[in-house]
Amino acid sequence: MKITAVIMAGGRGERFWPKSRNASPKQFLSLTKDGETMIQKTVKRLLPIVEAEDIYIVTNAAYKELVFNQLPAVPKENVLLEPCARNTAPCIAFAAAVISRKYDDAIMLVLPSDHLIGYEDIYINTLKKAVKAAEKGKRLVTIGITPEYPETGYGYINFGEEKGDVYAVERFVEKPDLPTAKEYLASGRYLWNSGMFVWKISSVMYNIKEFMPDIYEGAMRIGKAFGTDGFEDTLVKEFTAFRSESIDFGIMEKASHIYTIPGSFGWDDVGSWLAVERINETDDDNNFIDGDIITVDAKRTTVCGGKRLIAAVGTRDIIIVDTDDVLLVCSKNNTQDVKKVIAQLREQNRNELV
Repeated sequence: MKITAVIMAGGRGERFWPKSRNASPKQFLSLTKDGETMIQKTVKRLLPIVEAEDIYIVTNAAYKELVFNQLPAVPKENVLLEPCARNTAPCIAFAAAVISRKYDDAIMLVLPSDHLIGYEDIYINTLKKAVKAAEKGKRLVTIGITPEYPETGYGYINFGEEKGDVYAVERFVEKPDLPTAKEYLASGRYLWNSGMFVWKISSVMYNIKEFMPDIYEGAMRIGKAFGTDGFEDTLVKEFTAFRSESIDFGIMEKASHIYTIPGSFGWDDVGSWLAVERINETDDDNNFIDGDIITVDAKRTTVCGGKRLIAAVGTRDIIIVDTDDVLLVCSKNNTQDVKKVIAQLREQNRNELV
């Protein structure tokens, strides 16, 4: 069966402000010293299993040129532009309806655009297992990450009986507190929810029709109009009418035949500035330094420089990010609060900095 991939690339990456902005969010930035952007890495590592002509990018209409420029191998007609943000369920329904115009049925890999993978061969083998599992019946397969520590920032997948290469999903659980996360880790029956899915288009559309019939009907009208003169008007009319709904809540927490495959391939969701020191080499003092930087007795410090010299003296557990118009200095204990700065800027109508 034909394998296609849908890469969701509409997010704003607010926790990576001030590098990530409305005009150029995280997935279009390079956070590693090889110069490749997050979305370029996502597409590149799929090529052993998916042909470029079968990769689809779903993103905000404002990011069209960024996608075209960064991903010239992806056909322009495969870049699906959302007129507004409506979360993952409408995004996936939109893509599935469009792809079904090309293929009667196909395997559909659904992947975020801003994750990093340390061991790509293992990752591809895991995807191949998921594809094989998803070809059977109406299975919806999610790839969970074998947890390495009691993380409180991720949702979890509680899995049960083994079914060949997959496990039946008992339930999805929200981000836990630390004691609960420790219990999950100790049980050996929980995986981190990576947000990666594999299914046949017919399987996911069957479930969208059952659990979100309004989104199903709208998506089918969008798919029918794809490639016609009336497509843009239909897309705007139908997509803006969708409610904002995640695929997890809309389908995965309700449907039958939900399975998971544990993955251990060096996954990182690059959720905040803390990820930079995880995904790059650090010096003997656990500092990550990029740019024109001088350090004196700095330890566990991340510095992402811009055009000017930065001197970090006696710093501990600090993140410094410099751009042309903003300097961020942040304790590593407060990286999640970067979004609060953006909220204040919006309240002050300083949207040019957002």
